[in-house]
Amino acid sequence: MQTMPIRSARLELTPLCVADADEMVTVLSDPTLYRFTGGEPPTSDQLVRRYTAQVTGPPAGSVEEWHNWIIRTVRGGPAVGYVQATVADGGRHAEIAWVVGAAFQGHGYASEAASAMVGALVGEGVTEIVAHIHPDHAASNAVASRVGLQPTERLVDGEREWRLVLRESDETPERPLSIV
Repeated sequence: MQTMPIRSARLELTPLCVADADEMVTVLSDPTLYRFTGGEPPTSDQLVRRYTAQVTGPPAGSVEEWHNWIIRTVRGGPAVGYVQATVADGGRHAEIAWVVGAAFQGHGYASEAASAMVGALVGEGVTEIVAHIHPDHAASNAVASRVGLQPTERLVDGEREWRLVLRESDETPERPLSIV
């Protein structure tokens, strides 16, 4: 599976490139973004190193694929966050995550971007999607629910596992989205 641009009604998910670090350092600069995940805002140099590794992809021989997108408002608007998926198990399993900058929260961008990503993954044959979310992170729990994931009883490093499993007999979730 190749990381392709994805478009939704208000957003464009563009494949991550190292040059995105300059813009994203501002998007990710608010310390409140790290309340549930830990860490602190990255510097520009840290983001360049992180994005270089993500663009390069997993080590040779790995069974994973890394897919990372910058969330932008349509028509080349500003970056508002990112979504990512690690795909494994022959393209059937994906672990997903999303972050929307504090200045852009409250507009439904995380739900719309995550839904677009899930729709694209399902369109590529992914049948199991997992996210790990801190139990107290109400906004991210709501996003997971909106994109069709269900909470499980499983906790991993203090985060609740959310899961969507599609069987071959299931219909593909309705997606008013298109891969560009």
